[in-house]
Amino acid sequence: MNFIFPPHCPFCHKYVENRGDWCKVCLELACQPHRLPITAPMQSVIDSAWALSVYRGGTRDLIRGLKYHNKRSNLPYITRLLQAAEQSAGVKKLLSESCCAVAVPLHETRQRKRGFNQAELIFGDWLCDHSVPMEKMLRRVRQTKPLYPLTARERADNLKDAFQIEPGSVIRGKSILLVDDILTTGATLYTCAKVLKQAGAEKIYALVLASDQL
Repeated sequence: MNFIFPPHCPFCHKYVENRGDWCKVCLELACQPHRLPITAPMQSVIDSAWALSVYRGGTRDLIRGLKYHNKRSNLPYITRLLQAAEQSAGVKKLLSESCCAVAVPLHETRQRKRGFNQAELIFGDWLCDHSVPMEKMLRRVRQTKPLYPLTARERADNLKDAFQIEPGSVIRGKSILLVDDILTTGATLYTCAKVLKQAGAEKIYALVLASDQL
């Protein structure tokens, strides 16, 4: 396979040794773990939030290819990015303080159509390697509109009562890592965190693969 389809860097397409590898320069450009600013409403439910890369860079193509075109061949590159990001002291602390992780859920109609939850695919195995199991504590009970064209007030109305606790979930007293592929406005993460907090979570941290917020 490597002879017929030689592995290459996902950004510059330079040939690399193994499938999923990046060239050194592009990996350094893509891997930018950074703490995200938390707005006043989010501070009440989210203790800290981190992104592992910048969305407007080439990471956007990896995420969009996975989400909208089912390009699971992008996953090895994403996993390598996660492995590079885990060297950050902030990311290490985040993982060590989380007892379990919860992926932002899709509505069952959208997940059935897509075939997967991208946040679970992106983070599941990597978090398991760090002894942070993924648990299904949330469910999306109604479909919502895309948030990017909406005002802050419209986003809040759009997400109102969209999430509920999964029956039988044990949440009280736990430190939960809430994960998603990207953060744009933060409205979805805030709404999910609020539901978990109301159910008794002690601390909630947020982690996304990419964000344009710096």
